[in-house]
Amino acid sequence: MILQIFSLPFLAGIASAINLKVSSTGGNASSPLMYGLMFEDINHSGDGGIYAELINNRAFQGSRAFPSTLEPWVPVGNAVFTLQNTSIPLSSALPTSINVAPGPLSRHAKIGLLNPGWWGIDVKPQKYTSSFWALGSYKGYFTVKLQSNLTDDVFASVEIPSSCQPSKWVEHKFELEPSHAASNSNNTFVIEFESGSGAVNFNLISLFPPTYKNRPNGNRPELMEALKALNPSFLRMPGGNNIEGDIWHYPWRWNETIGPLTQRPGRPGTWGYGNTDGLGLVEYLNWCTDLEVEPLLAVWAGMYLGSDVDHILSAEALAPWVDDTLNELEFILGPVSTPYGALRASLGYHEPWALKYVEIGNEDNLYTNGGSTYAAYRFSMFYDAITAVYPDLKIISSTGDYTAVGGNGETATWTDFHTYSRPDTLVSMFDKFDHASREYKTLIGEYAIVQENVDGQLAGVNWDLPKFPQPVWIGAVSEAIWSIGAERNSDAVVGMSYAPGFQNLNSYNWSPDLISFTADVSQTVLSTSWHVINLFSNSRYTSTVPITSDSPLGPAYWVAGTSGEGKYTFKTAIYNATSSVPFNITFEGVAKDASGRLTVLSAPEGLSANMLDGEGVPTEVVAKREVELVAGSAGEFGFELENWEVAVFTT
Repeated sequence: MILQIFSLPFLAGIASAINLKVSSTGGNASSPLMYGLMFEDINHSGDGGIYAELINNRAFQGSRAFPSTLEPWVPVGNAVFTLQNTSIPLSSALPTSINVAPGPLSRHAKIGLLNPGWWGIDVKPQKYTSSFWALGSYKGYFTVKLQSNLTDDVFASVEIPSSCQPSKWVEHKFELEPSHAASNSNNTFVIEFESGSGAVNFNLISLFPPTYKNRPNGNRPELMEALKALNPSFLRMPGGNNIEGDIWHYPWRWNETIGPLTQRPGRPGTWGYGNTDGLGLVEYLNWCTDLEVEPLLAVWAGMYLGSDVDHILSAEALAPWVDDTLNELEFILGPVSTPYGALRASLGYHEPWALKYVEIGNEDNLYTNGGSTYAAYRFSMFYDAITAVYPDLKIISSTGDYTAVGGNGETATWTDFHTYSRPDTLVSMFDKFDHASREYKTLIGEYAIVQENVDGQLAGVNWDLPKFPQPVWIGAVSEAIWSIGAERNSDAVVGMSYAPGFQNLNSYNWSPDLISFTADVSQTVLSTSWHVINLFSNSRYTSTVPITSDSPLGPAYWVAGTSGEGKYTFKTAIYNATSSVPFNITFEGVAKDASGRLTVLSAPEGLSANMLDGEGVPTEVVAKREVELVAGSAGEFGFELENWEVAVFTT
């Protein structure tokens, strides 16, 4: 298939310079939330991704959708594995464990179990925090190792005296510190013990590398740093479709994701695999704290994914879930004198978190009866209950329209609009928010270019056809234009977040994605879309300002803002120009010989994409150039941009 990079109606040439005059006043205050993050556990972005746990299937959690399994554990030394629900479980949440016994006629001195991690384990000379729970009569030593899966290299090994008891689960804690780095991530975690002492049951086997800001049960540093570099203002979590559950009716339940890991049963996610819920509500809130962003909490609104008869709850059936949401909010916001505030304090968090934004559901306009039931009763049940107790919370509807609203003026609700598109189509939507409500504002909670253009058409996405495997440059340019359209309407658009955020290159079911990764921390790929967001989000201003132009928008699109006297920011992107695009720009109050900086992003071709090359090394197709400019005799700044370039100019 030949990918259509551009369509003829969008081709445009520039006969002369675009002359722009930027005013110093007369615009609108810019939203402090304009660029943020969206996260849900898709593409193994949580378990096996940003959640730093290195052991795959650490606690043998299971459900009707995804029964408990021994995979990917491998026997060591003729060991025999059995999944068991012992008469003494580790906990009611984690009843299933692995029994490791010597095989018949075993001649091996040691037996044990081996875990390959989430498609590998990255080994560096640093401290790894590890633990496991064991049940049995074993009185010898456990040997725990990090070793290569390809050679005889053992990078770290520790001997741990057994504290096992036959009638009580006992936790064993220890550290591993490799002497040197592994040359690749094809490494394994091994626990061995003497075979002559019989069987041992193991559960909740954990291995953590150093985490971002050394947060216990925390996140991968390099992935968090990639997010921090985007200068985000909010994190929308925990989803996404993953909060809703599917035909198995397992929505995300906040109270099953808090407390000790031994008390978290996990759940089947909606993206083809189970979730451990090690990354739970508290971890999401700590994530916000560590990135210094506002939490934007989504709560389930009574709609399961799928079209079975009971996939949308009646008002009567929904009422307990509304109460459960109030309990969740009390856990987050309540004083320690309240039951759930006290529960929070018992977990070590005496002070409430600063939560200001709550979204009711996710894409509740799906299906023939999704939007109608949401507008009829589902949204209002949550809105009325929440605002009665927490009147200062900003409530967000999930349908992207004005069919379910509440409040007015400062208390008016927002709505969450999602779009997945093609480059030409998204560019054609540049002015979508020019006439949007300024009272009931819009959050663009999910957006991305996912498919190529259709020649001569402004087509929507055909979900039966393949999507881009990675974000491509022409898509990133069209997303830049979409972002410019949002910024120039910042009195109507409060913020935006690309989705999905992460892609584990070893196991994913959605593309393209903002950031790709493997177990090898050196293989993190920052997409072309990431580079555009990085440039725009780090070039904020406090208010938009009007621009007078002698040229229409297209093929150049622009917005300008100011952060104080003489401090201007001008953003532009060029889409489907047939020649260079020259600019002459004057800024009110900026005179001759004033200085400014032009930053330009470009790529070799419209279909250029960042990815891993044949050697497993991330490519970098996005070029960044910076130029210092000086204003001419009339205070004008002049420069030229080429087709498919994205630029920011600041004075």
